[in-house]
Amino acid sequence: MQDFDPASLFPYLPIVDRMAPVWPNKARVAVWIVPNIEHFHLELGAKTPDVRNYSRRDYGNRVGIWRLMDCLEKAGMRGTVALNAEVAQHYPRIMEACAALNWELMGHGLTNSTILAGMDRATEEATILQTRKVIEEHGQKMRGWLGPGLTETWNTLDLLAEAKVDYVADWVNDDLPYRMNNGLYAIPYSLELNDMPLFNMPSISTHDFETRICETFDVLYEEGETMPRVMCIALHPYLTGTPHRIRALGRALAHIASHDGAWLATGSEIIDAYRASPGAQ
Repeated sequence: MQDFDPASLFPYLPIVDRMAPVWPNKARVAVWIVPNIEHFHLELGAKTPDVRNYSRRDYGNRVGIWRLMDCLEKAGMRGTVALNAEVAQHYPRIMEACAALNWELMGHGLTNSTILAGMDRATEEATILQTRKVIEEHGQKMRGWLGPGLTETWNTLDLLAEAKVDYVADWVNDDLPYRMNNGLYAIPYSLELNDMPLFNMPSISTHDFETRICETFDVLYEEGETMPRVMCIALHPYLTGTPHRIRALGRALAHIASHDGAWLATGSEIIDAYRASPGAQ
């Protein structure tokens, strides 16, 4: 296969040449938090139950998510949930809590036991539409999408546009949203402030995680005086929702929330403000 030109998907836009978005109250940094609330299958592709990996992840849905919810609420932050649609079937209590907290629901496929890579078009379309249906049944429009494992096929972006999705978080290549050629908006997600790669082997320390969040915010806050930015923190309840990590997250979020120029937003709120900014495409 010949090399694929990314310019067919989105233009190259250096940050120094971008229009400056306007966040509410002239904020410098729009901060959004993405709790990945997921459902894994017990077999995980094996013929015998994968008890160790399944139960570790299930801890997040039984215990960890409630710590994350409490931590974000204390910081005055709402989550933008990367939601596996099967969560609604298996953990309705979590869905009730998300609604009570007014968290946004962003599509994240049916289950993280199945990624999009390798799917044929019909199966992928069905996955997107089934996920959208579950979110709509819980009173929201599916405005955002994060592929399981940040995976896509060559059809994903067009299928999302056809499903009337507004923004996609798979492309971690900017500190600002940008408009893709098919009309979707890419929103800054993060692998640098994502507990999945950071707490897998080899794992960074909780102190390093806290420092990394605060340092990132402080740099973006300084830069945001002239060019407002977006910052994302991606969390998994079974990782950051453990007792030895939750306080570090709480301290980092308190640091962010103490700044008047921090706008604590959801994904849809960021995209709406970006699109409403003078000169936005």
